[in-house]
Amino acid sequence: MTRYLKIGGMVLILWFTAKVCYSAPFAGNSFSENVKSTAGTGAAKKLILGKPFMSHMVLQQKQPIPVWGAAGPDALITVKIGSQTRSVHASREGSWRVVLHPMNPDGQKTMTISSSDGEKIILEDILVGEVWLCAGQSNMEFRLSQAVGGKVAVQESNHPEIRIFNFSGIVRPDAVAWNRTELERINHFEFFEGKWERCSPATSSGFSAIGYFFGTTLAANRAVPVGLMEIAVGGAPVEAFVDKKSLGQDSVLKKILVDWKHNELVMDWCRERAAQNLAGSENRDQRHPFEPGYLYEAGVSQLAGFPIRGVIWYQGESNIGNYKEYAALQAGMVANWRKDFGVGEFPFYFVQIAPYWYNNSKSISSALQRDEQLKSVALIHNSGMACTLDIGEEKNIHPAEKLNVAKRLAFWALAETYGFKGFNYKSPNYNSMVVKDTLAVLSFDNANMGLSTFGKEVNCFEVAGSDSIFYPAKLAIKAKQATVWSPKVKVPVAVRYGFCNFPVTAGYLYNTAGLPVPSFRTDNWGK
Repeated sequence: MTRYLKIGGMVLILWFTAKVCYSAPFAGNSFSENVKSTAGTGAAKKLILGKPFMSHMVLQQKQPIPVWGAAGPDALITVKIGSQTRSVHASREGSWRVVLHPMNPDGQKTMTISSSDGEKIILEDILVGEVWLCAGQSNMEFRLSQAVGGKVAVQESNHPEIRIFNFSGIVRPDAVAWNRTELERINHFEFFEGKWERCSPATSSGFSAIGYFFGTTLAANRAVPVGLMEIAVGGAPVEAFVDKKSLGQDSVLKKILVDWKHNELVMDWCRERAAQNLAGSENRDQRHPFEPGYLYEAGVSQLAGFPIRGVIWYQGESNIGNYKEYAALQAGMVANWRKDFGVGEFPFYFVQIAPYWYNNSKSISSALQRDEQLKSVALIHNSGMACTLDIGEEKNIHPAEKLNVAKRLAFWALAETYGFKGFNYKSPNYNSMVVKDTLAVLSFDNANMGLSTFGKEVNCFEVAGSDSIFYPAKLAIKAKQATVWSPKVKVPVAVRYGFCNFPVTAGYLYNTAGLPVPSFRTDNWGK
């Protein structure tokens, strides 16, 4: 907890300074292009908007709305939307920022931004509603068209009240060498591109499946427009999303910044893939999206300040190799983002990674990472975790079942953020163990109506005695308690449930609402 607070406290964001809002100030990709401008064809454009501001966007309801950009030095900038008009002089460097009063959802709006230099930008078809940032690595990036039921969902995705903004990379970190143009653009922080679009079969196919299903669930229950902003990069470790300055202020995490391409604190897979992508570069200082701090610098910082309701997050597979630091890294990232976006302690709902083979199903490396993710809930105020222990695929790190993942996230949002009552949205968590003769009796939280296996046999409990050797255990359920035992263990000392890379089992343990119990262990033996 101390480390988490220390990281968050070191992040300094000055909203009114464009040099802080953008890591690469006034670079071409730092500002919006999806706008209508009245500047002459041959004129040099000085009036530019911050990256998130485009036609078709959704603005967060009932929050002040900062609008920022660049213009000629000292130019008078006027922003008008509906009955509101705000004016400000640009700084000598050309940066400017105004703040609009909170708005309510009441139909389409047009925003006009004009400069005393004679330029004007018109943004059309703007809605006011609920805005969520959908971030992480490949399982958040996983396209709607690839998901179970995705083809039908795409065909039925004509939702003009939902707007999507896929802020995606110009190149994927596949096992290939990137060309010179791509490498140079990455060095100039021109990695991300994207625009706001109406949700339709023509636009939804390549958008995040989890983001889409989350958004449609909210829209169906909230009856207001929903804006979804995706910033997800396959394979990216969590440290790439954290401000480098914040990492540098932590006595342990700062070690991750040292020679990251050869640093064992960065997962070996990430370093190996980066080496493949950068094979054609002779630049010793060549940047890469997996570099600690890069995705924050090139992407998150360009969205920071845009009002949002909250964040949904699916990431962690690329940190299994440095799992011991994950809880602190994730908590630090959230503190970092909350400071930058400036809307308070927004809700942060995340997915616990799904089980996967990882070269050895019986290894516990994935379980150790899942354990750290569970611990981070206690570190991050206003957060919640969606468990996916029952959704993994043994030989596929990208399970195609995304609808239930999104619904579990949406249940957190509906209950905790929007105040819906009367349904269970939390997975049961192991609470305590009592030994009675040869039996280990386990109690759980968040199982008010009891536990269930829904008629399937659960084969992933293990029990050990004082010799620390685990044996498969049998299970009996009564209300909120699970009793496990093994004829090979006379006096139980420790119990594990699904605590391996991929538990091979016919069924799983749930509460009666159908939410799975996360993998857990009662011991602290081994790693």
